[in-house]
Amino acid sequence: MPVPDPSSLAAAIPMPSLPAAIPAPAPSSCAADATPRLQRGTRAFRNANRALFLGGFATFALVYCVQPLLPVFAREFGVSAAHSSWSLSASTAALALSLLLASMVSDRYGRTVTMSSALMASALCAIACALVGDFSQLLLLRVLLGIAVAGIPAVAMAYLSEEFDPGSLGYAMGLYIAGNALGGMTGRVVTALLADYLGWRGALAAIGAVALLVALEFKRSLPPSRHFRPRAVRLASLVSGAAGHFQDRGLPRLFLIGFLLVGVFVSVFNYLGFRLLGPEFGLSQSAVSLVFSLYLMGMFSSVWIGRLSDRLGRRRVLWIVVLTMLAGLVLTLSHALPLIVLGVAMLTFGFFGGHSVASSWVGRRALENRALASALYLSCYYLGASVIGSAAGWVWEAGGWPGVVAALGACLGLTLLLSLSLRKLPALA
Repeated sequence: MPVPDPSSLAAAIPMPSLPAAIPAPAPSSCAADATPRLQRGTRAFRNANRALFLGGFATFALVYCVQPLLPVFAREFGVSAAHSSWSLSASTAALALSLLLASMVSDRYGRTVTMSSALMASALCAIACALVGDFSQLLLLRVLLGIAVAGIPAVAMAYLSEEFDPGSLGYAMGLYIAGNALGGMTGRVVTALLADYLGWRGALAAIGAVALLVALEFKRSLPPSRHFRPRAVRLASLVSGAAGHFQDRGLPRLFLIGFLLVGVFVSVFNYLGFRLLGPEFGLSQSAVSLVFSLYLMGMFSSVWIGRLSDRLGRRRVLWIVVLTMLAGLVLTLSHALPLIVLGVAMLTFGFFGGHSVASSWVGRRALENRALASALYLSCYYLGASVIGSAAGWVWEAGGWPGVVAALGACLGLTLLLSLSLRKLPALA
């Protein structure tokens, strides 16, 4: 299985020019279309991938760094498991509801300046989370972080769809999502490890400081858009554009697939920690954090599955990775820790591969208003993390881990049916 060489992402990158606060007149459509798109093997392609890899890394590290701390918050602030999960769900819900606004800002002021500003603001919010006095203050800052960080994922997908050659888009999207996977793993593992030595406040401050450094490098690294054309945003055009996307035969199904995939994935990692820390296994916080290192499976699978979908077609690949997730979920019912770890590895491999395929498919299927299509997909994606991730907490308290697996298995069963239905979807001209 081919794996990207992380050292290739560390090449020096020239300083790009950023858009002004008020964009210059848009180039003509013909001139923009004549500009070559980024292709594999070029320096610009490597530079753009490096910057987006870092952006994806910081996004997931900032959003999900609180996930291993949910049992800690439950003890520290005297709240239930379901209530403690809102430290994560508050951010993902705010992110989901802010994506459309972020896409509108990027349509007006540009992709690069929107992403750079969003990453800087979200890093500062993360540092402030270490200074809270009670759980309500933590929730407020996590909401603000979700609003700020929304400027990265939707805009990044639009940037990828606009700037990259279609034949390289699956690979580039896979690398970007590999950054998501590495960031999610780093945020979870490092936060859990640091919490044992520095406390949860020191752990969150450290993650915020790393994200701040990444934000500075991201701003320096990302090449300017060559196919972006600024435009005024009108509510009527936004509504008509969204209506057009929902009238498409494939896009609504892809939006729902994103909702279900991430909801299942986040729920497993939200509540598996409670099970592993409990009397059945009695693991330490540091030991449980090693389970989160399985995120590395996602880093590899997103790239490999992305390239495979470029070669074989997305409709032939998506249902297989969903089936892999379902098999992994069933394995977590085991009372043997090695089988649980194997199940989580399969679930992680399938999730990041499925997200890579579905998200790149949205970019290819939306012939117009691609930033809006990306924002709609990711709104559904992060709403899934919030809605299903919190609802699974109630299932955990009522039915334990078997109840969680049954509920999430139903979600994956629906996802599999949707994926199979997309195999019969007529291709766009």
